[in-house]
Amino acid sequence: MGDAESRDTAMTRRRFLQAATTTALGAGAGVALAACGSSSTTTTSSSTTTSTTSASGPRRGGTLRAAISGGSSSDTLDAQDGITEADFARLAQLYDPLVTQTPGAVPQLVLAEEITPNADATMWTIRLKKGITFHNGKPLTADDVMFSFRRIANPKKPLQGISGLAPVDLANMKKVDTWTVQLPCPKAYAILDQALSGFFFFFFYYYIVPVGYDPKNPVGTGPFKYKSFVPGSESTCVRNENYWQSGLPYLDEVIATDYSDETSQVNAMQGGQADVADLLTYASIHTLQASGHNTLVSPSGTWTPFTMRVDVAPLNDARVRQALRLVVNRPQMRDLVFGNNGLLGNDLFGIWDPSYNHAIPQRHQDIGQAKSLLKSAGHESLQIQLVTADVASGTVQAATVFAQQAAAAGITVNLRQVTVTDFYGKNYLQWAFAQDYWSYAPYLVQVGNATLPSSPYNECHFDDPNYNALYAQAIRTVDDTKRTQIVHEMQEIDYSTGGYIIRTSSRSSTATRRMCTGSCRRRSGSRSPTSASARSGCPERAFRAASNGPSGRWNRRRRRGPSR
Repeated sequence: MGDAESRDTAMTRRRFLQAATTTALGAGAGVALAACGSSSTTTTSSSTTTSTTSASGPRRGGTLRAAISGGSSSDTLDAQDGITEADFARLAQLYDPLVTQTPGAVPQLVLAEEITPNADATMWTIRLKKGITFHNGKPLTADDVMFSFRRIANPKKPLQGISGLAPVDLANMKKVDTWTVQLPCPKAYAILDQALSGFFFFFFYYYIVPVGYDPKNPVGTGPFKYKSFVPGSESTCVRNENYWQSGLPYLDEVIATDYSDETSQVNAMQGGQADVADLLTYASIHTLQASGHNTLVSPSGTWTPFTMRVDVAPLNDARVRQALRLVVNRPQMRDLVFGNNGLLGNDLFGIWDPSYNHAIPQRHQDIGQAKSLLKSAGHESLQIQLVTADVASGTVQAATVFAQQAAAAGITVNLRQVTVTDFYGKNYLQWAFAQDYWSYAPYLVQVGNATLPSSPYNECHFDDPNYNALYAQAIRTVDDTKRTQIVHEMQEIDYSTGGYIIRTSSRSSTATRRMCTGSCRRRSGSRSPTSASARSGCPERAFRAASNGPSGRWNRRRRRGPSR
């Protein structure tokens, strides 16, 4: 680290609750709360990470009111078509996936009892747990899994998870019995299990819905049932009294309300109108701590990159993209935006993946080299517009810091701040230089969703023939060691010519009212105490209850990966 980087520190820590609202709102993560938002005067928690505990354990009932951000008029309850943070927070209440990830970013079964490949990964078998029903009383069966996959891959209206299912021959998918499906793959597909588990982001694309599913009348297997929803405003979900995870959820009701800015979220918390809020700055966290609210900061694989379209000038010149990476003082940005919380980014994603190449040198600010690259590219006095929006914690602040840092290399960055609605509107994925938000996913899963010509979110318009061929080879490679070697080649391309500037892997922070406790630390970037509180006293406990029962097993005959 250079002297300038080590000297430049200060101010406001920005990373708060990317982990709060989604996990809390439905996934089984962590606020075991006793009558949040009700007239009850005491609340207790059995959480492993928060402070208040009672011998009587968590109390049941009550309403949790979540102040969420990142929503817009395009908010949806479609199980397989979410985009924004607000979407994901709500979907986690209503639906369950076949498989998710533990707080340690390890795949863990949920609705599935088994997900098993054959020896060469050309056939996968999914067997469901028995006795699970949808909100309308219909039993979960293999037909629902097949319907869900075909709905996602509908060629007339492909949904967000299509990339993870592309290598599967869905036309020849076979129902073996009431609870078992076989998925043939024309070529070996070694990472289907990873693709379906994704992380605390991608499994939102593989929620299982019943045959004949209508997103206007959403029915799932999740801990809460649909009651009402106004896009861009508010949703209300009520307890699923027949939820398949014994004893869950604790809450009677969850109300998730969209808030336009952080000040209104904090005011709602302090005024008693909300029990949990997301996407707050470190300064707001301290304000809420001072007024007696619970908070939690934990490691996270979430990242908010700068995105550069590699097919438009001047960003189509790799020298310009490298120069923009080199102007970033990552320690300073981490401190100014996230209060020195989080890991330094190295322009690579999938940081918890066992195949992540930690041997690639950490990129540091180098103004001299940046100027040299710009001069050779004919852009000594580069002027460029950076589009920013409050899509996640710290994005606007990070854009401001970037503009200041880039000025040292003679670069003029013109900031254009738009609303979240406009950012995710017709120009989403078309912005030349912008930002975005991702939670952790295994490396190859992220590639399938973001850096291939066929990826649904190829915001950088990246298309490298060698990279594409390596990806195709990697997903067909069953041997862990050989696949890791291929991944390392791909990451070298990401590092040298890719379209992302990944400055930090941030930490997730959660804040709740005193009566709500119990969030569990997650590497994967879990969200709020809304899904968490909704279901159990700790996300880890809830996920294990769902996935590690006597009949549940994660059949990994080939690869287990190093423990973390």
